[in-house]
Amino acid sequence: MLNVTAAQLDAWLAALMFPLARLLGLFASAPVLSNRMLSARVRLAIGLAAAMAILPALPPMPQIPLDSWLALGVLVHQALIGIAIGFLMRLFFAAVDVAGEMIGLQMGLSFAIFFNPQTGGQSSVVAEFLGLLTLLIFLALNGHLMLIQVLVASFEWLPVGEATDRQGWLLIVRYASVMFSTGVLLALPMVAALLITNIALGVLTRAAPQLNLFAVGFPITLSVGMIVLILSLGVLGPMLQRLFEQGFEAVDQLFRALAGAL
Repeated sequence: MLNVTAAQLDAWLAALMFPLARLLGLFASAPVLSNRMLSARVRLAIGLAAAMAILPALPPMPQIPLDSWLALGVLVHQALIGIAIGFLMRLFFAAVDVAGEMIGLQMGLSFAIFFNPQTGGQSSVVAEFLGLLTLLIFLALNGHLMLIQVLVASFEWLPVGEATDRQGWLLIVRYASVMFSTGVLLALPMVAALLITNIALGVLTRAAPQLNLFAVGFPITLSVGMIVLILSLGVLGPMLQRLFEQGFEAVDQLFRALAGAL
């Protein structure tokens, strides 16, 4: 007959619960993994299966009684680490949304609003298109699997039970500026082309005042925006790939900052 002591049961549960808390934190905030189209039960089941799969690759967990306040604090800390990793990657996805909103505003499509299930809010049709394209490229590059691999590596940089440096949490705040600067750089070719188009329309209206700018300008700016958007799709893939690489580099810096290595 198999006899299991209370100490052995605590050790087994700790080996599962602490990595599961960090993994569920990642699933709650990371792109793709936190998709609202997946119910909470499905995400919980996927997280539990992933935790069981990565357990053999993890270092030994600390011997902390699960019925203590210390264990509760460690669980919350692990969940915050997972949320920080996913949120940092989401900032780079938000840069594409910022670029889509700017492009849609310049094209005159800012009034075409759709519900975005990713963010739970509303976004323009151009931002929705670029967001779906970014999501597909991220899946094609196995970015969701790389996120789980990064999470497994985080247990070496940030072992369970060890304190983290507050500079790491401040690093996330500093990276929030990347969302706006990168979004502007992504939208810059489109915005520049549409700006030249609007300047040309302004000169044309000045030369021919009888020309109805509202009747002519909107189809022209919309057509020019669509043409430039189609032509830029060929280079959008490498740009997004580089954006994802920057995201994973930012996660690496986050690990170093939280571990106090920066």
